[in-house]
Amino acid sequence: MLDANLKAQLKAYLEKVTQPFEIVASLDDGEKSQELLGLLQDIVGLTDKITLKTNGSDARRPSFSLVRPGADIGLTFAGIPMGHEFTSLVLALLQVGGHPSKLDADTIAQIKSIEGKFEFETYFSLSCQNCPDVVQALNLMAVLNPNIRNVSIDGALFQEEVERRQIMAVPSIYLNGEVFASGRMDVKEILAKIDTGAANRDAEKMTAKEAFDVLVVGGGPAGAAAAIYAARKGIRTAIAAERFGGQVLDTMAIENFISVKETEGPKLVRALEEHVKEYDVDVMNLQRASALVPASSEGGLHEVQFENGASLKAKTVILSTGARWREMGVPGEQEYKAKGVCFCPHCDGPLFKGKRVAVIGGGNSGVEAAIDLAGLVAHVTLLEFADTLRADAVLQKKLYSLPNVTVIKSAQTTEVTGDGQKVNGLVYKDRTSEELHTVELEGIFVQIGLLPNSDWLKGSVELSRFGEIVVDAKGATNIPGVFAAGDVTTVPYKQIVIAMGEGSKASLSAFDHLIRHS
Repeated sequence: MLDANLKAQLKAYLEKVTQPFEIVASLDDGEKSQELLGLLQDIVGLTDKITLKTNGSDARRPSFSLVRPGADIGLTFAGIPMGHEFTSLVLALLQVGGHPSKLDADTIAQIKSIEGKFEFETYFSLSCQNCPDVVQALNLMAVLNPNIRNVSIDGALFQEEVERRQIMAVPSIYLNGEVFASGRMDVKEILAKIDTGAANRDAEKMTAKEAFDVLVVGGGPAGAAAAIYAARKGIRTAIAAERFGGQVLDTMAIENFISVKETEGPKLVRALEEHVKEYDVDVMNLQRASALVPASSEGGLHEVQFENGASLKAKTVILSTGARWREMGVPGEQEYKAKGVCFCPHCDGPLFKGKRVAVIGGGNSGVEAAIDLAGLVAHVTLLEFADTLRADAVLQKKLYSLPNVTVIKSAQTTEVTGDGQKVNGLVYKDRTSEELHTVELEGIFVQIGLLPNSDWLKGSVELSRFGEIVVDAKGATNIPGVFAAGDVTTVPYKQIVIAMGEGSKASLSAFDHLIRHS
């Protein structure tokens, strides 16, 4: 199952296992069970600390649980955790085997103190770059607290179960049989949902903090760069972000980040986070800003308020809240989100294997999505509003070479239709003839660009008619001491490398402002 190189790497990791444990597999006569058995045999052959039993009684087959004698650990994989989930498997083996996690002591203590019954079921796909974060978070929580149990389920392998539960997006999380969440989450995000007192405690701690020299609101590439440049000046710096990494976490392939031939969004975000942690930066994650209260006088303190009731004050503020997926804004779209309406073809594509889907948008993102999906689904219909595609010529050539792709131009999507449970089609208007047409399908992937995350700033800073923060050549807004950077601003070309440069520039401008006005 594993090649020699992977075995060598895994053997080195498994040397960190200090407490013996068992892998208990539940198998049948199917091909996938034999494939899983081969993987598990490879694992136990690399260490004397792990033994394999094949007498498991789990109804999901193939599956396996990690069992440590004397400990009540509820950690199960239903499927074969390869692809993006191989790292999740390795971490689970190490953590059940006694190797400590890198999680901070306060969060570990919080996990261990949770009482109640928490039976999680996490549906993933092997091509999903966001799923491992959820799987690894819940697995670690299951290792640390016997009240928490997690079964990680390969949605592509257990399609009957996925269809019965009407799961149209991954990662999808169920808690005690009910829908808990959908989309990428880390340990602290999950804790915030199940530990109801955490938000109030965080708000009290935040509000009690002394004023910062530079407060960065937003943790994407622009925010990370801004914080690093500020901290290097030796001034009191903080980041408050709804989600550290921002939109980059949802980006699969990055091939235009100069000096790095290719990488993936989550990998780049981990590098950004590690770089920020090299400096004295107070990072407050999972904090959604709700209002900016500018200083009442020159040299005064600006205040940023947050949805959890907290507030932070600072001499200068850098706004870098980024952007989010643009939605179509048509009837049925909200009703069928995660029930057929999707935004990540890499994550959710495997759930539509053998089905019919549509891609909305003819730019690079839309055409790339259609090309990727064509290898999985029965048929792709790409709809473009304009009369020509906007994607690069090389992508268009590849798209038109695929036999199971239909391209419809001058098409305006007017409605998403469904049966009340999931998507069953869409309606579009031919912009040339004004005629309405219906396309029967099971999934819709929306790829029509981004919207700036600036709604919370209306009435406080100047925004363009598109909702972008208006900035000058130095990244300054119309409010002295308030700067902005990245995709949320009027700076053209929303690219990671540009956002980083703009964040650095805004930070240098903030420092210059402090020198001249403090």
